Amino acid sequence: MGKGTRSAASRTLRTCAAALAVFSAASPARADWRDDIGTFRIGIVAEPGGGNTVPGLARLTDAYTNALGMKVEFVVARDYAALIEAQASGRVQYAIYSALAYAAASERCGCVEPLVAPIDADGAVGIRSVLVTRDGKVPDLAAMASHRIAIAPADNVGGSLLPLTGLRPASVKIADDSPFLARAPSATAAETMLGGGEADGLLGWEPVGADGQPTDTGGTIMRLEAAGIPKTSLRVLWASAPLRYGPHAVRSDLDAEAKRRLAVFLTNLKSLTPDVYDLLEATHSGGFELAVSKDYSTALAIVRREAGGRE
Repeated sequence: MGKGTRSAASRTLRTCAAALAVFSAASPARADWRDDIGTFRIGIVAEPGGGNTVPGLARLTDAYTNALGMKVEFVVARDYAALIEAQASGRVQYAIYSALAYAAASERCGCVEPLVAPIDADGAVGIRSVLVTRDGKVPDLAAMASHRIAIAPADNVGGSLLPLTGLRPASVKIADDSPFLARAPSATAAETMLGGGEADGLLGWEPVGADGQPTDTGGTIMRLEAAGIPKTSLRVLWASAPLRYGPHAVRSDLDAEAKRRLAVFLTNLKSLTPDVYDLLEATHSGGFELAVSKDYSTALAIVRREAGGRE
């Protein structure tokens, strides 16, 4: 073989080797995320009294395994605090949260992002708080402080945490112990106070669609109507920003292909395998829709208010 021939052959081999190196470095990259993770762990909070069991666990595990093409394991946490810590530390890659628990996780580490959130069959994506009066007893929002307003227990999201947070941007001076607030032992008791004339107004809630408008299929006003109060006598004086239903969230550093596979799986779950959807989401029957961080700005405001001390 001549010198020129050997040189050309050598260049060809070097070119092939370089091409193979590039291919080897780039080609498996999209698949290697499974190897890096090993076992994909999904965190979920145990049902009260359920111990460490999850209804339909085997069926759910199989569904996620097929969606991701890798081994999947469910991790059952005793409460949301434990679930948040598990995801923040990286022990689970994926977690199913309430809206406030997700916001707390975001504050805890800034390492999570919502993937999807459930909706109701009527299209409701969350709730908003409302200030309701009967027979015009409270003329407007500005007059709120001079009237007796019924409010749900301090841990009630729609009837207490949400309105106490949402009313502050509306320039209403309000705190947990404001003298015009009549704290009821339950949301039902607060409704009874308005119906029985013990309060002039009521802080309640109603479901809302993606457009921010009420869906008229539940909430305080419908409950008041069911209790015999004519709807024509009720008036909403104020409504908060929406609080979206809690998301399924992933760690932000999860591989993009894993996020894509999960999003496709979840957004099609209701239509393709409704039995699995019902195991995963027993409260909201409308399916999953994609969610983004800004959807939980209201939840974040509540969490920050609580962390900063109630005023």
